[in-house]
Amino acid sequence: MFMLIQLVVIVLALVSHEHEAMAAYVPPYTSIVVPVNKHTDAAKPLYGVQIMTAYVNMQYLHANFLIDIDAPFIWHDCIVQWNIYPGSCPSNTLCTGPVSCEEYQCTDVRASYGDKNPSCAPETNSSTLPGWGFCTCPVNVVNPVTGSCSQALLNYDGFTVNTSDGRNVFNGLYGAYPNAACAPSSTFASFPANVSGVMAFSTSPYAFPAYLYQPLKKSFALCLPSKPAPGVLFYGTGPYYLFPQSNVDVRSYLSYTPLLKHQDSFGYFIRVNSIVIKKRSINVPTDASTRLSTIDPYTTLRTDIYNGVVRRFSMVTKRLRPAKPVAPFSLCYSTSTTGLKVPDIDFSLPDGKKWTVSTANSIKQVTSEVACLAFVDGGATSEPSILIGTFQFEDNFLEFDLENSTLGFSSSLLRKQTSCANFNFTLTNSP
Repeated sequence: MFMLIQLVVIVLALVSHEHEAMAAYVPPYTSIVVPVNKHTDAAKPLYGVQIMTAYVNMQYLHANFLIDIDAPFIWHDCIVQWNIYPGSCPSNTLCTGPVSCEEYQCTDVRASYGDKNPSCAPETNSSTLPGWGFCTCPVNVVNPVTGSCSQALLNYDGFTVNTSDGRNVFNGLYGAYPNAACAPSSTFASFPANVSGVMAFSTSPYAFPAYLYQPLKKSFALCLPSKPAPGVLFYGTGPYYLFPQSNVDVRSYLSYTPLLKHQDSFGYFIRVNSIVIKKRSINVPTDASTRLSTIDPYTTLRTDIYNGVVRRFSMVTKRLRPAKPVAPFSLCYSTSTTGLKVPDIDFSLPDGKKWTVSTANSIKQVTSEVACLAFVDGGATSEPSILIGTFQFEDNFLEFDLENSTLGFSSSLLRKQTSCANFNFTLTNSP
């Protein structure tokens, strides 16, 4: 009996030690990481990430997706196939498992997360797959380039990305298995070359962040490049390092402001109290909303706000030689390829914080001889009242903390002698 008690004590001690070891385990990575590419061969500049989609013939296939921080779910060029086995998928095609119209996800996406654009056709349960015996689940998607609506089939999907400690990219991989949707190849004709999907990074429970779990913190950081060299997107927590300041955590550059929710949107909103140009404030009404966009290229302002900004900016740049406006801009200057230097534009935020838009993010060189203020008039009834576009994001480090509902922003990294293209993507072995 005594020996039996001793044995039980030993077993309990071993189990306890194992649990302690598991609790004490800290993975070598703090985030997942993907390169961000700038695409200029579509109707407007767009930004994409390259992600691994399927494991075929002992290697991963890669696909390029547009980054959309408003989209409710992921959709891309693939097909649904209920009976997937080696050799069953057509060549050069990505096959995924279908979601039935009778499953909860189908009803939920259609009711709350599908696009309600008036141009979208009604969703029906009339389509089936040969030999499956169930109806598929068509859902509406809107093309971010053309604005046109089409239908995609909800699926069970899988994506794989590399892990990182914020300084290195590891060969260790992280898998995520969301419900996404398959759209026909023809849907992507207006997309940039070799881009065949939309990667949703919104607050929707069907967006990519919702399928990323511990040990990753619910936070993603986005750094859009201004040049062809890739920028970077992290999901997880810091630190984050960019060359040449390889020992400076980019988080030390960040100021923070609350992220706000907005009815009928899965996007990200902040409060802008005023817009300040050379110590003079342009009033922003208290009921005005401000949304961030990775699809719209330039900051768009409601007409009453826009007129105030243009009037003040014209006054502080009257020494510059004006040029004939180039659409969609209304305030342009005669210049050379060396560019202009103009006063900063500050978005004044709650708690005394300010997001500074410097020359690199306020002036767009449209030709070798003309540069324009990269702000656009959205019209008298524009909603949101302020939409901050991607030109103003370039070479700014943005951290979307989904757990604490805050936005961290660096303002221009160029003033810190670095840029979004300075992350080291050299693959290294996991420690």
